[in-house]
Amino acid sequence: MKSLNRVLMAALCTSAMTVPAYAQDTGAEEFDDNVIIVTATRRAEDVQDIPLAVTAVSPVQLEQQGVVNVQNIGSVSPSFSTSNAQIASGSVVLRIRGVGTTSNNIGFESAVGIFVDGVYQSRPGVALSEFVDVERVEVLRGPQGTLFGRNTSAGALNITNKRPDVSEFGGFVNASYGNYDLISVQGAVNAPIVEDTLAVRLTGAYRQRDGYIDVVDGAGNDIGDTNDIDQYLIRGQIGYEGDSGLTVRLIGDYSKSTSSCCGAVELLASPLAIGGMAAPNVATTPFDQTAAEQALDDRISTQSFLPEADVDQWGISAEVEFPLGDNADVIYIGSYRDFESVESYDSDFSGLSVFDVDRLNTEITTMTHELRFQGELFDGRLNWLVGAYYSDEEIRQQTDFSLGADYDALVGAIFGGAVGPAPLTLFSGVSPATVTATNAYAQDSESFSFFTHNTLEITDSLDFTVGLRYSDESKTGSFSQPASNNGVCPAIVSNLGGVTPAGAAPIPPASPATAALRGGLFGLGCFAFVAPADLPGSATAPGNGLPLPRTYSEDFSDSELIYTIKASYEFAAPINIYASFTHGYKSGGFNLDSTAAVNGADPSFLSEEVDAYEIGLKSKFLDNAITLNVAAFYQEFSNFQVLEFTGAQFQTFNVPKAETQGVEIEAVIRPDDHLTVNAGVTYTDANYPSDCAGTQTSNNVLSLCGNSLTNAPQIVAITGATYERDLGDSLDFFLNGQVRFESDRRTSTQAFDPSDLTTRTPVPFDVQDGNVKINLRAGIGSQDDSWGIEAWVQNLTNETTRGVTFNTVLRGGSRSAFPQEPRTFGLTLRGAF
Repeated sequence: MKSLNRVLMAALCTSAMTVPAYAQDTGAEEFDDNVIIVTATRRAEDVQDIPLAVTAVSPVQLEQQGVVNVQNIGSVSPSFSTSNAQIASGSVVLRIRGVGTTSNNIGFESAVGIFVDGVYQSRPGVALSEFVDVERVEVLRGPQGTLFGRNTSAGALNITNKRPDVSEFGGFVNASYGNYDLISVQGAVNAPIVEDTLAVRLTGAYRQRDGYIDVVDGAGNDIGDTNDIDQYLIRGQIGYEGDSGLTVRLIGDYSKSTSSCCGAVELLASPLAIGGMAAPNVATTPFDQTAAEQALDDRISTQSFLPEADVDQWGISAEVEFPLGDNADVIYIGSYRDFESVESYDSDFSGLSVFDVDRLNTEITTMTHELRFQGELFDGRLNWLVGAYYSDEEIRQQTDFSLGADYDALVGAIFGGAVGPAPLTLFSGVSPATVTATNAYAQDSESFSFFTHNTLEITDSLDFTVGLRYSDESKTGSFSQPASNNGVCPAIVSNLGGVTPAGAAPIPPASPATAALRGGLFGLGCFAFVAPADLPGSATAPGNGLPLPRTYSEDFSDSELIYTIKASYEFAAPINIYASFTHGYKSGGFNLDSTAAVNGADPSFLSEEVDAYEIGLKSKFLDNAITLNVAAFYQEFSNFQVLEFTGAQFQTFNVPKAETQGVEIEAVIRPDDHLTVNAGVTYTDANYPSDCAGTQTSNNVLSLCGNSLTNAPQIVAITGATYERDLGDSLDFFLNGQVRFESDRRTSTQAFDPSDLTTRTPVPFDVQDGNVKINLRAGIGSQDDSWGIEAWVQNLTNETTRGVTFNTVLRGGSRSAFPQEPRTFGLTLRGAF
């Protein structure tokens, strides 16, 4: 059996799905540049032969489209999108076919699994390092649990870096400069130590850029910028290929980022007279779309201090492959990764000193082991694979919260001045400016699974595939409060109970006329993020006591049989059709937040399941001049996981039913050797059906029914072209252009105010209008790739869009949003040896 690694080394000379390789040196052996080798099935196969919707992107295409990390992949794959919110380490949401897990909660795992060199990355924030020295990126659409294991209910990203070459010495250096003072340097060197047997490969990258959001204080004074980049990474590899067929790959990497993220821009001002916002433009009514768009265009965020982040991570992995005779291999992949971030930010997103995260410290350690046996039987008619997987993960997070000097004045404004300028001080005898709390969250997870994936060639044209995976997950989650300095909340609770604290005014007794005042004093005086945990009288069940935070330490366990059935038929080569059914799964867990068990709520959430149906066509025509792939899909989710921020706390819940259906078309047209035209369009209807609530009666669930999923545009289309040609005997050049269109999409969890299901008042500025973004790149260089220079621009027309829109913290009626990247441009120099 041919070694998987040797096939992949040959695949280095292949092209991407949508743009062929440019000026590549193929060495002594020639390969068809229309053949794209992927490992989406854990075997090296031509992407056109596998019964799976997958987009494969080469390093050439990544460079030509300015795809520098996971968040940029949407520019080359219309079914993929990302959004980011609030913090650098844990608020990235990945979506495929309109489906993703919306959360900045460390307890939630992504519905889109990320695998780097065969190793699962447990959180998207762990996998945000820069793409450098990459062999290819595969976007696997639809649930992938049979082969890729944990948490791939929406799909997976399979990222493969270039491995050491035991035969040739070589390397490259790239340097870029652009607007916002972008400086980027990348490089790699490959050196055989023992020719044809042992080699090392060293890779590094550094990227720095100013932020594209200006930050001002409450008086309008410039205090800096945010959404900047300041990061570097180092990766070292050792590769061994023995005469016996044994191959070994050892990888170690370290990366550091002090990039700050993310600045929020207020779109709709609060009707309350509370001040603290200094941007020049803001809408004052929910219908002033022009003013809201101008505020977003200004990209000015008001904060009392700049956000800070310091993210460090390192990891090691080993891949060992050994042939078991001529027709079978055993493959082991093991890894250990350590991730740590320290962040601080103004959590109320205003120039007032109201509510701050003084320190957010997150630590994640993950260990994984996978063992596979795979091979062929019956003269190659059966491709079989069996394996086992184990992972162990520890999460520790500690957050230091504090209330600021303006908190009580804000509370006074919320009450319209009816109870004075400082109500909490009045009724508690304690200033809220002294309130601090340290909350700690922990989760220990253990997962194991056994799996098999087998393809039988029934006839020369008909293949049948069956895959099974038994997965077992167990977790222990907890919330504790190591420190609390909050005299306000106990005093308010005492006063509400009829015992007035010393130095405080009595709260008016309960009556219909005082209900709003008493409720507001409790909710704001015992603000959930800083309220003392486990106060006497705290609810242990809904309606059984006061709705206050309580500590918890609980267990969660679940198991599931994941399976897939596929049939594929090859007509006159190379035209294939296929049909598949897959049952996928994403584990449940815990809402790791101080508000998780408020009012006796269950802090856990259920596992998410999906049944996915897909039919597809993969074809080439006219001597491979045209490649056309089409997939139609329907996916129904049960217990769909949602985490929603209400403006005062995070709420987690499962929606009994969600669904996505649509059609994906990808095409490549090569009229001649110089011109390549690519096109892709995805139509997606991702929604909560009208009966999504099932037997649930919660307003938060009922209000979702009948609406589309968040950030799920119905239509995304990408089209582009690359023209390349020699200039004389030593030079060549290329021109590349790409246009991406997306239709309207919602940017908030809720489309309507869940407190009023009768009126169904739309949430202001929820919808991001459809937009078009254009990328251009042109380059000239030597035909042997020893040097090149390129000019580029991303988002040529400076289209301003937003990824997430939310209720501004503690500013009733206000709405804010996180802007996406503006126009960027620059020059890149490339050298290779």
